[in-house]
Amino acid sequence: MYQELKEVDHRPFPLPKSPWLMTQVWDQLLFMHWPIPVEELKKHIPPSLELDSFDGTAWIGLVPFAMNKIRMHGFPQVPYAKSFLELNVRTYVKYNGKPGVYFFTLDANHKLAVAGARALFSLPYVNADMKMTAVNGRIDFKSERTHRGYPDASFHVAYRPTSPVFTARKGSIEDWLTARYCLWTTKGKHVYRGDIHHVAWDLQQAEAEIKINKIAPFLSETYFDSDPLLLYAPSNRAFVWKLDRIR
Repeated sequence: MYQELKEVDHRPFPLPKSPWLMTQVWDQLLFMHWPIPVEELKKHIPPSLELDSFDGTAWIGLVPFAMNKIRMHGFPQVPYAKSFLELNVRTYVKYNGKPGVYFFTLDANHKLAVAGARALFSLPYVNADMKMTAVNGRIDFKSERTHRGYPDASFHVAYRPTSPVFTARKGSIEDWLTARYCLWTTKGKHVYRGDIHHVAWDLQQAEAEIKINKIAPFLSETYFDSDPLLLYAPSNRAFVWKLDRIR
């Protein structure tokens, strides 16, 4: 048993009783968040989900990272499908009072992983050309969407951590943005939940040079004119459960 599955005191609700489906390690991750008026962001989520907010403000998150050591429960790692790059566009929602993440898109540079995730989780994974390089502690991440049927989208950021590691204080904006232990999605009239587990984030303050940010074309670019709230996470292992139909 993984040690991480024994560390549950930080969770707002218990682990599922069923076995996890997949484990993966998220490396060199950058949380980039901008405040968005609730009424604006609410237009872009399914009506069956409730937009979550912090002190009356909603947030959009862009999250580039490397996904490594992917393994399905009960199977060894598959050499050609154990690592890829990913870029999430996300916000925060609730259903029946249970908070979670809502993904607008999840760009990735592995066609097999994209196809598998779309089939298993009914999530909007899309194909993209991506590149991540690290030099002297500074990470350069580029993405250019290639998926047919989706709007063109490109992204380029260089970032690095700038502080010692810390754990977000309960009730803080940093905790609210990152301590999410399920995802919500819809398919037709049905609502689905996918449970997630990881230990509390090791976070660091960060700085970033945003060179291109055209990854969320459904929002006006003016919402991204302000400086984002930035948090860096060096690594965290996550466990993912199958989707459960809730309604």
